[in-house]
Amino acid sequence: MNPAITVRRRRKAWSHERTAGRCEWLTPPEIIRALGEFDLDPCAPLRRPWPTAKRHWTLREDGLAQPWFGRIWLNPPYGRETAAWLARLAAHGNGIALVFARTETRMFFDYVWNHADAVLFLQGRLTFLNPDGTRPSGSGGAPSCLIAYGAGNATVLAASGLAGKFIHLKRRKSPCEFNGTV
Repeated sequence: MNPAITVRRRRKAWSHERTAGRCEWLTPPEIIRALGEFDLDPCAPLRRPWPTAKRHWTLREDGLAQPWFGRIWLNPPYGRETAAWLARLAAHGNGIALVFARTETRMFFDYVWNHADAVLFLQGRLTFLNPDGTRPSGSGGAPSCLIAYGAGNATVLAASGLAGKFIHLKRRKSPCEFNGTV
């Protein structure tokens, strides 16, 4: 774990946007298919009609407290809790997260702008699905983005074919910068 990244834990909650007492919303399967296979989803819903990774941890296992391994798929609880999950993924350094594109927030400055390799701002509003896989009548409460941690995940994100604007965040140093000159 990167000591420069502090994982701050807040109260437990699992939601994207609490609507009519519901707190579980699924990632549309076409997004998972476009991004390839993941080793672990540490915040998977209790019920899911399709897999998001080879291994799933739900609220019962408390994925934030478990050891993480391999390539991570992260569609975390939305709200104040999101920052702790992004901090953990930034420290892990290998995975892709799906969150609201709230670029002005402290969370984005702390765990995305200075730690992620790339961001794909999805075109339009994403519609998260009901736990049974059906589509609700509305869309997400804000624009969404996919955040890549690790160069390989940035490459996958760029080649995913998902509609939106891809931004590479970590630039490679020029040979002059390696020698201390610019």
